[in-house]
Amino acid sequence: MNYEKVIIVKNKTRLEQLIERFNTKDQARFYIEHSVGGSFKDYEDEHDTFYKALEDLNTLCDHKLKVHVIERSFLPNYIFPKNSFIITLGQDGLVANTAKYSKKIPIVGLNPDSKRYDGILLPFDILNFKNELDRIINNSYESIDVTMAKAKMNNGQELIAFNDLFIGPATHTSARYTIEYKQKSERQSSSGIIVSTGAGSTGWLSSLINMSTGMNRFMNGKSSNQNSNYYLPWDSNKLVFVVREPFKSITTNIEIVMGEIGKTLDLKLTSHMPYNGVVFSDGIINDYIEFNSGSVLSIGIAEQKAKLITKTL
Repeated sequence: MNYEKVIIVKNKTRLEQLIERFNTKDQARFYIEHSVGGSFKDYEDEHDTFYKALEDLNTLCDHKLKVHVIERSFLPNYIFPKNSFIITLGQDGLVANTAKYSKKIPIVGLNPDSKRYDGILLPFDILNFKNELDRIINNSYESIDVTMAKAKMNNGQELIAFNDLFIGPATHTSARYTIEYKQKSERQSSSGIIVSTGAGSTGWLSSLINMSTGMNRFMNGKSSNQNSNYYLPWDSNKLVFVVREPFKSITTNIEIVMGEIGKTLDLKLTSHMPYNGVVFSDGIINDYIEFNSGSVLSIGIAEQKAKLITKTL
């Protein structure tokens, strides 16, 4: 592949989002410093560091490739050219959001501010990216094809997840549905279901397992240094689902609470919620599909994979 173009994907900084909310920078400053007692300088420093990184990246790439910068909000409607690769400049969540729309165009996760962001999905640093860019352009890199999850509704709507899917109530109420897994079926009432990919197994899924482990430790009086980890490789052909806070009653059961989904094994859910049922992915609740009475949802491994560049050679 001869790369001719790089697509830089960015998100609005916290400062930009504050200014949108309060109309001016001065009003945003007043709110942060006087209403919540925070440091507005932290927002300004973060903003300045990000745009310095963006400027440096633009300058670096402009000498070698055609450059196009887009906002994260444009991803659902953007068509990536085949002779391009993607650089996400931001936090880990931007990689996850971009991957769902990348159609296996290679993605480089670039950390604009390593003093602020851990960057689990960001193997590259803006400070030393010059040599890395040359190697990527020359196809001298290693990558991993990340498995993603797909939720498909009986009305044809689909949703792809890089990290995880949430199926449940939009508000703090009970989700009611029928769950079907491995030829077993039961009605359930819970606070929702999490479906995790390998990339997401160190995120939301791990917090659920930590909670379960801590409760079990307390109830059984085991040593406090015990831990339980469940990790899936990013390219694993498996997903994991967990039912959150299942409630046993006369009409609901708790036999199906965790399981693995494979290439030939889907999870099926039928909603019994008259309203407020939702399915969303990767923590983006605004980008949801409804899961109300009459909705039947099948969850399995997505056909498409995300190609993440992990290191150069």
